Amino acid sequence: MDWLGAGIDGPLVVIRAIHFAATATTTGTLVFRAVVAEAASRSATPAAVIVRTQTLRVAWICLAISAVSGVIWLFLEAASMSGLSFAESMTSDVLPKVVNETQFGLVSDIRLVLAVMIAGCLAYDRFPLARGLALGLAFGLTAALAWTGHAGSTADERGMLHLTADTLHLLAAAIWLGGLVSLVLLLSATRHDRTYAGVTFARDATKRFSTMGVAIVVVVLATGIVNAWILVGSLHALIATGYGRLLMLKIALFAVMLLFAAANRFWLTPRLAVPSESEPQLEALCRLARNSMIEIALALMIFAIVGVLGTLHPATHFL
Repeated sequence: MDWLGAGIDGPLVVIRAIHFAATATTTGTLVFRAVVAEAASRSATPAAVIVRTQTLRVAWICLAISAVSGVIWLFLEAASMSGLSFAESMTSDVLPKVVNETQFGLVSDIRLVLAVMIAGCLAYDRFPLARGLALGLAFGLTAALAWTGHAGSTADERGMLHLTADTLHLLAAAIWLGGLVSLVLLLSATRHDRTYAGVTFARDATKRFSTMGVAIVVVVLATGIVNAWILVGSLHALIATGYGRLLMLKIALFAVMLLFAAANRFWLTPRLAVPSESEPQLEALCRLARNSMIEIALALMIFAIVGVLGTLHPATHFL
């Protein structure tokens, strides 16, 4: 389906964006729980218990969305590759060929198996080994996305560099998005647990996530530059092509996210150190949650752009 006569396959763009966002949130939520929430919680405070329960629920929901959208993506990709309508591609031998004879089909099979294995681990989440295995498998589920896009088809010596950069880019973005979702859940739980232990848990978790965020930003920036160099190639292509202009919009949204992240890190988080249940502290909790939700909205917009970029020819094709 060609949207607005612009050569954009609308359903494919939408399902890609949904799949990327759901996969990223699954991985990022599990990372936040292991690296941030569990490390910050020194005791079973009510807020900590709620966060553990809610992050597990979010991981389940997003994993289910990721699996379903992944299957739909495979169907839509089969129709796109064959040039047939969706109904025709489903009633012919196109789908088996895509599954068995293309890189996209192979990667899709592997990722579906990973999703099933993650579900099994989440079902036994009470065991530390299952939690650790789920986290590792989730990394694989997100990293494998690099082989479904432009990085998976980059040839010559740049291919490995592109795959490495795109893999790290995807993982960093996943940790950021999933962490933001988990942080909002944590801050919401803390608003109902205003004890000293609850507020301390929120402050420590926010600090840990902010510290981790610095590394995330560095990785996103560095790998984004590498990806742009390979896919765009020049300042002229960045400005003169539709791919380049969409990429600039993505960069602009990322810059706005950085502003909100900086406000959270350097202005609002320190205000959580004031005496418990004080007005500045409660205001800081509310603003942290609000800013994080704005960041989530911006991140989802970026994933929508990624959904479009993945269906377009890179700018270097037009040079």
